[in-house]
Amino acid sequence: MTLVTLVLVVALSTNAPVGEAAGDNYYIVPASSDVGGLSLLVTGENCPLDVVAVDGYQGKQLSFVPANDKKGVICVSTDLNIYFSTCTSCPQSTWFVTTTGGVLGNPGSQTISNWFKIEKYEDAYKMVYCPSVCNYCNYPCSDIGIYQDQYGNRLALTSEPDKVQFQRVPS
Repeated sequence: MTLVTLVLVVALSTNAPVGEAAGDNYYIVPASSDVGGLSLLVTGENCPLDVVAVDGYQGKQLSFVPANDKKGVICVSTDLNIYFSTCTSCPQSTWFVTTTGGVLGNPGSQTISNWFKIEKYEDAYKMVYCPSVCNYCNYPCSDIGIYQDQYGNRLALTSEPDKVQFQRVPS
């Protein structure tokens, strides 16, 4: 078994603290009861794994690593990686866009698909792919939402964001 690391960059638009500490473990759960928490699923080849929302399940634990880790808290509009620490048969990998296979850290053009943001959305948050770790890179910004197919509820780039909350995993 090897460790799978899934990375997602998170940012909120006002640089205000989300109130969560970087490096702690969290669940990303729906703000409504529409779908469940985030997990990993084999949908094609054995690796990389796809990121899915699983009904009736709080999901797998994740950690947040800001691009600039000096503040020690997760802030809105601040790029960061989100990674799963889960034992699987896949080699170590990082969340990029909607599957695993990215790289933790190393902000720049080579890792542009690894970076996402968290933005305030109504009474909760939403995840967004709109990284600012590369000033000269050209990429389309998009919300992260749920796409339903034969495998279930996959995370995908969408115009309809998935409204989420963060629950700290008890120590």
